[in-house]
Amino acid sequence: MKFNRMDRQLLDTINSIKDVPDGAVNIRRDGEVLVQKSSSNISIIPKSNKPGFDLNIKPHTLNETVHIPVILTRSGLQDKVYNTFVVGEESDITIIAGCGIHNDSHSNSSHEGIHRIIVKKGARMKYIEKHYGEGKGRKILNPATVLILEGGASAEMEMYQIKGVDDTVRNTTAYVYDNSNVKIIERLLTHGSQSAKSAIKVFIEGEGGSAQILSRSVAQDNSSQIFQASLIGKTSCVGHVECDSIIMGDAFIKSTPELIAESSDAVLTHEAAIGKIAGEQLIKLMSLGLTEKQAINMILEGFLK
Repeated sequence: MKFNRMDRQLLDTINSIKDVPDGAVNIRRDGEVLVQKSSSNISIIPKSNKPGFDLNIKPHTLNETVHIPVILTRSGLQDKVYNTFVVGEESDITIIAGCGIHNDSHSNSSHEGIHRIIVKKGARMKYIEKHYGEGKGRKILNPATVLILEGGASAEMEMYQIKGVDDTVRNTTAYVYDNSNVKIIERLLTHGSQSAKSAIKVFIEGEGGSAQILSRSVAQDNSSQIFQASLIGKTSCVGHVECDSIIMGDAFIKSTPELIAESSDAVLTHEAAIGKIAGEQLIKLMSLGLTEKQAINMILEGFLK
């Protein structure tokens, strides 16, 4: 397989990160596997019946990181993968995922990542997913994730989309069992005529389970955002939803936190706010010598951290 300039730059960047050469890596480019490497504790096995892989982490694997980026450089490509992750018992692992699309054509380019993640008993997982797009052509990203947390497991998911994606539909569903917990963090920025829809649904199935859904978003220009976060408490559990948004220009935001208690021992709460940048914040920063644009960018950068 021939490497283009972007591929070589990516490989140079990855090889400069000291943890990556000794860990598990799967890099997918334009519908094909560019690099795939397992480690002694983590195996990455291609699926035999459809595109994607099975990632298996041995029990008691500690402090290892898996990198699984996807790159689209061929305009008009409709890419779809099915990945399964199994995090072994009592493991502590970080998975770094995400997709970058470059499209300068009139044809749409899209990527759909269909993920199923199982975190076994007592295991801990941190999952980081970042989406980016560039170029004049339309860029579409539609990730779908199902997360299952067995007893005493813990997961933190950080999902970022702050540049260049024209359309996205994000669906995340989690099942939380006895004494397990999940924290889902979403950061989103849309501008121009971009559209983003995000649905997060967490079923707290087991006693002592807990869940947090935290969303921060900025909608600029004529872009639109629809966000729905649902917590379903089926037993003695704790859950909280918090969604804060900044709206600018002629943008549209619809934010719907939903709480469903199926037990009198379920404690579920939510907070939601949509507003514009406070004028006193701008004045204070501009009095320190910043231009209005610099002040706005600083406020948005801090908000989305």
